[in-house]
Amino acid sequence: MLKEIMVHFDGGVEDDIRLAHAAKLASFLCGPHIVGLYTNPLPEYAYVLAVQSGLAPIEPIIEAEEQLRKAGDATIHELTQKLAKITVPGTMLRLDVGASQMVGRSVAEAHWADIFMASVPYQRQPVLYWDSLVEAVMFESGHGIYLIPAASRTPPELDNILIAWKPTREAARAISEALPLLKAARNIRLVAIDPDADAPETPRILEYFRHHGVDVEVLALGSEQKSVPEILLREAHAINAGLIVMGAYGHSRWREWILGGATREIIEKSDIPLLLAH
Repeated sequence: MLKEIMVHFDGGVEDDIRLAHAAKLASFLCGPHIVGLYTNPLPEYAYVLAVQSGLAPIEPIIEAEEQLRKAGDATIHELTQKLAKITVPGTMLRLDVGASQMVGRSVAEAHWADIFMASVPYQRQPVLYWDSLVEAVMFESGHGIYLIPAASRTPPELDNILIAWKPTREAARAISEALPLLKAARNIRLVAIDPDADAPETPRILEYFRHHGVDVEVLALGSEQKSVPEILLREAHAINAGLIVMGAYGHSRWREWILGGATREIIEKSDIPLLLAH
């Protein structure tokens, strides 16, 4: 049961888009609580060490932090008002910390949400810390992440959903995270690309979903020298899908996450919202 949707806010132009998607998802699921997470990065205190060493003046950093906190006050007030106007219950959380702490603190908050909603990474200039925040939540929160592409400014209908299946823990986790949405949807297509010969047969897959009250169409497709994201997007558009559900693949290196090629490609290319889980 999905009871809490956490939405990332940063005071930018995409806040309204994320809120609209969250309201649509909450309405589709008949009532989850929306928790807005406003992240307001402050100056890094490594700079203070230089100040204390007499290498830099302290006044500019104090003034910068005061200005950022005041701007944050105005932003959180505006976001709270917008959240109060939608038809589902909601509350706001606020993080005023340095960028080096922001990712870890955001993940800690995401641990206590059923799903985390954010804009797709890798599309902003300057990048700041948003890409790292999204990746960390994706791989470390223990829950699904709902990514909104730039092309999806208006929330789509969620009646049609595409599932990208392969026999992995990540794909199984994604299906588990998406079950509340799948139960509410009307048309679901599960696509397996180049399935292994010993993969479970369609009757077993259908049985699993039937036990959860979900009707699913299963398609096994060959790649035909096309990329997996290309095939998934083709099939998603064929059923007018409002959401693609799939596993998120990657590994950690020196405390940074390196996404798998197919995962990053579909994040970058999809014009349809994604529900990913690791």
